[in-house]
Amino acid sequence: MRFFVTGEQRSKPLLNTLILMFLAYIALLWLSNGLMYFHKMDLSADSVVAYYLGSEADFTQPRSYQSLLEVSHFHLFSMGMLVLTLTHLMLMTQLPVTLKIWLSGLTYLSAIADEAGGWLVRFVHPTFAYFKIAAFLTLELCLAVLVIAVTLSLLQSRGQAGRVMT
Repeated sequence: MRFFVTGEQRSKPLLNTLILMFLAYIALLWLSNGLMYFHKMDLSADSVVAYYLGSEADFTQPRSYQSLLEVSHFHLFSMGMLVLTLTHLMLMTQLPVTLKIWLSGLTYLSAIADEAGGWLVRFVHPTFAYFKIAAFLTLELCLAVLVIAVTLSLLQSRGQAGRVMT
């Protein structure tokens, strides 16, 4: 992080390249996250309810407590690390501080809400399907904005480094 605060990233093309490769990897993760969601459900509340509560028409069972717990256990750690890393990298961008605060907070909240949404649909009430859909879309949007903002910032730094070196 020190490299970004002091502006040293302009003279560290290898560091920039590694972070850009990480961001490309995260872009693939973002894409697969959306594909997995749409493989199981769509943006209708009925599809979300059917996924979590089961469907007699499709002969599917409700999601079990254990299966939700296993998914949550993995997701809470991995999404936490992902959001921490992306928001940490966002700190180096030229975005206004207020926007950085809002984007960071919204990203964390939407990640937690996305995870909680399935639990709420399954064990509280089916109308939480709308909450689950909104949380998923908000999380996907926030992750996309973070990846794009950091990528553009790094590419801008690389351009400035090229002008300084010539």
